[in-house]
Amino acid sequence: MNQCPSVPGLQREPFGRLADGTPVERFRLTGESGFEVAVLTLGATVQALHVADRRGEVADIVLGHDTPEPYVAEPRFFGAAVGRYANRIAGGRFMLDGTEHRIPANDGPHALHGGPDGFDRRVWSVEQALEGAMPSLTLGLVSPDGDQGFPGTLTARVTYTLSRPGELTIAFAATTQAPTLVNLTHHGYFNLGGVEAGGDVLDHLLTIHADDYLPVDAAAIPLGGPESVDGTPFDFCTPRCIGARIRQAHEQLGHGRGYDHNYCLAGGSTTQPRLAARVEHPASGRVMELLTDQPGLQFYSGNFLDGSAVGKQGRLYRQSDAFCLEPQTWPDAPNRPGYPSARLDPGQTYRHVSVYRFTTA
Repeated sequence: MNQCPSVPGLQREPFGRLADGTPVERFRLTGESGFEVAVLTLGATVQALHVADRRGEVADIVLGHDTPEPYVAEPRFFGAAVGRYANRIAGGRFMLDGTEHRIPANDGPHALHGGPDGFDRRVWSVEQALEGAMPSLTLGLVSPDGDQGFPGTLTARVTYTLSRPGELTIAFAATTQAPTLVNLTHHGYFNLGGVEAGGDVLDHLLTIHADDYLPVDAAAIPLGGPESVDGTPFDFCTPRCIGARIRQAHEQLGHGRGYDHNYCLAGGSTTQPRLAARVEHPASGRVMELLTDQPGLQFYSGNFLDGSAVGKQGRLYRQSDAFCLEPQTWPDAPNRPGYPSARLDPGQTYRHVSVYRFTTA
């Protein structure tokens, strides 16, 4: 941790090369009071996110790696932009306009986060890098027809902007040349206590503005429609510690070894981002508010971090070292007519805007 003033701006620097020699770049977007986000062209990944605590001490609060190779060799989606379809598609298959499409399985028999060669493993192109009071970076990716089994050539973009002091806006957009499915998200692993400090996130106070969630089977596939969180360990309508009920003998917690469930946000998809979740780390005072226009929010408590991933500063990432809040369409929506649709047709533009607002308490 450190205390340092900063001047808003943008820096571009090399971040190494992949095994085939492809260069990876890192862009550092710097705001006030030490607020800084580092974004890689590999996976459009947020590699670091520096935020001050109530005493002004700055720490990196996201999991990640110091070199490109681990992101590709052992992908855990640390900070990545995932797609074409975030979350799971049951059986790696779906029907679209009477045609069956198959996605290679990479989570048992199911497809997870776009398949084994999803957007997190691609090097995105740099479309725009802007300095100034609100530095921003736009990265682009063209996914050809049939990529990982998805129909239609898709052109995707994601823009990272330091939109206000202590605020990061992530905006996705995509167009297609043929009917397809799109569900993109930012897969950040957060620990508001600071990654280098080495604590877990079980003491973080979490609020999720959702009355319902999707129960899942043992493979994390939704069982059916939404169910109320009332009276269950999934009720975060008022602030509760992540770890307060994570070890209760509840079938759903057993399926996921903790929390790994979609929350059905009030109002579904909205025209403007609204407050979906708030997380506070009492010891440091860091607070993260998440606003999004998406209909769902996947809450994951880092259950499958098992110490096999060597992260930044040579740390081993273990269970509950971080949490994820992933705004998105609901899991397996392509196979569930009653869920929000992930369909995108030619002439339409997929849009997804989420805002990560950091303050102190």
